[in-house]
Amino acid sequence: MEALEASSASGRGGGIMKFIHTGDVHWGMTPDADKPWGKERAQAIRDTFKAIIDHAGAVKADCLFISGDLFHRQPLMRDIKEVNYLFSTIPHVRVVMIAGNHDKIRENSSILSFSWSPNVTFLADPALSSVYFDDINTEVYGFSYHTTEIREPLLEDIQVPLNNRIQILLAHGGDPAHVPMNFNTLSLSPFSYIALGHIHKAQVIAEDKMAYCGSPEPLDLTETGTHGYFEGEIHPVTRRLTRLDFIPAASLRCIPLAVTVTTETTNGGLTDRIINEIDKRGREHIYRFRLKGMRDPDITFDLSSLSARFRIGEIIDESEPLYDFPALFAEHSSDMIGFFIQALQKEDMSPVEKKGPLLWRKCPASHHGRKELDP
Repeated sequence: MEALEASSASGRGGGIMKFIHTGDVHWGMTPDADKPWGKERAQAIRDTFKAIIDHAGAVKADCLFISGDLFHRQPLMRDIKEVNYLFSTIPHVRVVMIAGNHDKIRENSSILSFSWSPNVTFLADPALSSVYFDDINTEVYGFSYHTTEIREPLLEDIQVPLNNRIQILLAHGGDPAHVPMNFNTLSLSPFSYIALGHIHKAQVIAEDKMAYCGSPEPLDLTETGTHGYFEGEIHPVTRRLTRLDFIPAASLRCIPLAVTVTTETTNGGLTDRIINEIDKRGREHIYRFRLKGMRDPDITFDLSSLSARFRIGEIIDESEPLYDFPALFAEHSSDMIGFFIQALQKEDMSPVEKKGPLLWRKCPASHHGRKELDP
C-alpha cells in the first residue's frame, strides 16, 4: 500500500480524490405541513443542506455530487440564488449536479438561464453528458430529467471510454417509472463510483462501486432510520473506491413504536407509557405510535392531549376489545345481544364485528328488552 500511494503522488491529480455525495434534498418542501412543527421541518431541510456544504469545504473535498431532486419542485429564482450562494462559499469544491423527477427541467425553467457560481456544473441535458476536471483527472457523467417519468432503462447499455480517468456517474431513479436499473450490470461498468438518488433511504448497493445517498432529512413519517450523506475517497492510480463513510446529518428521526395494551390498560396508564417512550428516545423526534393487543371493551383510548405536547405524527389504534362472551350471553340469552353473540362465535371476526357487542350494549333500545332495531 505504501508503494502504491507513493507512486500516485507523482501521477496526474497528485493524490486521493475526495468527494461528498448527497441528493434528494427537496429544498422548498414543508414536511408535515399540517402539523405545528411544519415550518421547523422546512427550515431543517435548508439548515442540513448548509451543514453538508460547510462539511465539504471543511474537509477540502474535491467534488460535491448532487444526484437529483435538490429542489422539491420547479425552483423559484430566490431559491436558486440561495442555493447558489451556498455553493459560492466553497469555491474550491467542484459541485456537479443533475435534475431529478421533482425538479425536472422545463423549457422555461429559470435554472437554464441562471449564471451559476464558477465551481458549479449542472449536467442539464436529457442525454448523457460529462464534465472533465483535468487537475484531479476526474470525469463526471450524468443526465437530467425533463419529464416527470423516464420509463426507459437509459443506463442499460451505457458506453463510456476506457481510459485512465476516474469516472463518476450521477443517476436518479431505480424504479419502473424512473430510469429502471440493473444493478448487476452497473456494478460491472468501468465507473469508479455511481452516485445514486431517488430512494430516500441511504444504502450501499455495491460496496466498491455504488450507493444511494438517501435524503439528508426524513421527509415523511415512513422515512425512518438515520439520514445523512456519504463521504468517499477514490485512489488516483487504481481509480477504485477506497473509503465510503455514511455521515449522519438529520436534525431528528421519524420513529415508529408499537405499544401493546391489555385489559388492564387505562387511558391514563397508556398516556404515561407513551410519554416514557418519548423521553427515553428524545422529545425532538417525530413519533408514529401503533397500539396493539386486547383492551377492556369499556375503554376508549383518547390520546389527543399528547399531540399538543410532543411531535406525534400519528397514533394508529389496532387494539381489539376482549369480550367475556359466555358472561355476556348469560346476561342477554333471550335478547338480540345474545343472538348477535351466537352469530359472532367465529375466529375470523372483522374489527367491525368485534365492536358489535359493545355497540349493542350502548344502544338504549337494548336495555328495554327490544327484539329489533328501529328502522
